[in-house]
Amino acid sequence: MSGLWVFVCGPSGAGKDSVMGWAATQLAARQDIVFARRMVTRPALPGSDHDPVTVRQFEHSMAAGGLVWRWEAHGFHYGIEARYAAQVAAGKIVVVNGSRAHASGLDATAQVRVVQIVADAAQLASRLEQRGRDAPHEVSRRLARNALFKDLRADHTILNQGALADAGRQLVDYLVAGALSSAWR
Repeated sequence: MSGLWVFVCGPSGAGKDSVMGWAATQLAARQDIVFARRMVTRPALPGSDHDPVTVRQFEHSMAAGGLVWRWEAHGFHYGIEARYAAQVAAGKIVVVNGSRAHASGLDATAQVRVVQIVADAAQLASRLEQRGRDAPHEVSRRLARNALFKDLRADHTILNQGALADAGRQLVDYLVAGALSSAWR
């Protein structure tokens, strides 16, 4: 039985890292669901879960065939290491924190499910301002980028508007249901 990629995406400030972190904690005992760490050419920051690398390290990994997926967003390079493809081949569900721009280009016949995490514009703006990572003009640019993805095809959408546990539980339920479903494979 082959596995599956679950590509989680959504606007900046939707809480993807938080929701995925909550779900990963709840599913830590499961061997059939893996949360991939992405490689990013950005320093490690509070509230962001990734492996920080330099542009040179990223390019070396890419040239060596070490990335199964890669994309650029907000001036940074993002990648998912090829080692996770072996886990999909072994029948596992591998959950990836991805980009909406990349999700819209995924092959519809591939073993991929797209989960979009969303919140309303006021919530997104508030979260972006609170995390303090971006200058005000960058926050505005991130918010304006949402219009580009109004028609994104997602297999499942999670509204992260209230308690983190509510959105996290939706992701857990979706992943567990998928792990038990032969229709996913």
